[in-house]
Amino acid sequence: MNGYSGIIFSIISFIAVIGPLVFVHELGHYAVARFFGVRADVFSIGFGPEIFGWTDRLGTRWRIAYLPFGGYVRFAGDMDPASSGQPSNEWLSLPPEERARTFQAKKVWHRFLIVLAGPLTNIFVAILLFAALFSMHGVVRSPATISSILPQSSAAIAGLKAGDKITAIDSYKVKYFNDLQPVVQMHPDQDVKISLIRDGRLMTVTAHLKSEHFTDRFGNKSRIGLLGILGDAPVIVHPPLTEIPLIATSAVGTMLHEQIDGIGQIITGRRSMDELGGPIRIAKMSGQVTELGLLPFILFMAAISVNLGFINLLPVPMLDGGHLFFYAVEIIIRRPLTPVIQIWAFRFGLFLLLSLMLFSTLNDLGLFVWLKPLLS
Repeated sequence: MNGYSGIIFSIISFIAVIGPLVFVHELGHYAVARFFGVRADVFSIGFGPEIFGWTDRLGTRWRIAYLPFGGYVRFAGDMDPASSGQPSNEWLSLPPEERARTFQAKKVWHRFLIVLAGPLTNIFVAILLFAALFSMHGVVRSPATISSILPQSSAAIAGLKAGDKITAIDSYKVKYFNDLQPVVQMHPDQDVKISLIRDGRLMTVTAHLKSEHFTDRFGNKSRIGLLGILGDAPVIVHPPLTEIPLIATSAVGTMLHEQIDGIGQIITGRRSMDELGGPIRIAKMSGQVTELGLLPFILFMAAISVNLGFINLLPVPMLDGGHLFFYAVEIIIRRPLTPVIQIWAFRFGLFLLLSLMLFSTLNDLGLFVWLKPLLS
C-alpha cells in the first residue's frame, strides 16, 4: 500500500491502536477517582477542539477531540487529573460540599492511587490481550537446549556446546528457547553472561554478541545481536486455562524488563538514540501490522499498551510517574514539596518531553527516503 492511501491507512490504524489504549488509561484514572468520590468534569480522548461529545447524568462531559495523541480526565476544581495538590483560586472559591468532591481535597494516598491506576490499567489490558491470544492460539514452546552451533559464531567462540541448556542471559531468566531471541537481539556488540547446565553442572560463560543490520519485509531497519545457536523445532502447546493468566503476566513482565533494559542501554550509550521512535513511527508500524492480520495487530496493541504503561510510570514531571514521585515524597516527609520546586520540576519535565518528542519525530521523518537529505 503506497502513496496517500498508505498514509491514510496508517493513520486509521494508528487511531485504532492508540484510541482504545488511551481510553482505558484514562478510564483507570476515572474509575478509581469515582471510587474515592471525586467528580469528573471532562473525560477527553484526544486534545484540541471537540469533534463530538455528550454529558452524562453525573455531569461529566465525554468528548472526542481532533488530536488523537493522548487524552485526559479533568476533575472538579482542577485542570489536571494528576495535579500537584496546590490549591487554585477556582478550588478555593468552591462551596465546602463541592470542594470535598475535588481531586485536591483527597488524601495523598488517594491521589497516589488515582494517578497509578492509569498506567496499571494499560499493563492489565496487555495481560488480558496476551491471555486471550494464548488461550485461543496456544504458546510456542521448545526446550532452551542447544542442538547445534554455527561455526565462528559468538556461541562457538564463547565455548558453548550442543546439549547445553541455557537457564539465563544476564538478568533474564530463560525457560524456553524462544525466550532467547528477544534478549539476544537487544544486545548487539555487547558482552552477556550466559548461565547454563552442562552434564548436570551449573556454569556461566561470557559471550560477546556479534551484530547485523536487519531489514524486515516492510523496509524497517534495525541493528540486532547474534549468538549463533539453533534449537529443536518449536511446537505450539495449549496450556490449561488455569495457567494462562500466569503465562500472560510473565510475558508482560519480560516486556517491562526489556523496556527498562533498553532505557538503560540508551542512557549508558550502548544503544543509539537513533532507535528512538515517536508517533510517526508508531503510525507507520500500525499500518504495517494491520496488513498482516488480526493476530499481529492484537500483539502489537498489547506491546504498545505495555509501553504506554511503562513510560507513564517513569519518574519524569508531567508524566504520571512524576506525580507519583511527588506524592511518595509527600507521604514520606508528610508535606508536599514547595510550589517553587514543583513548578521548576514541571518546567524541566515539559522541556525534556518536548525535546524527546522533537528528536523522535526527526528520527521518524528519517524513515522517509526523500527527507533524509534535508535532515542530514
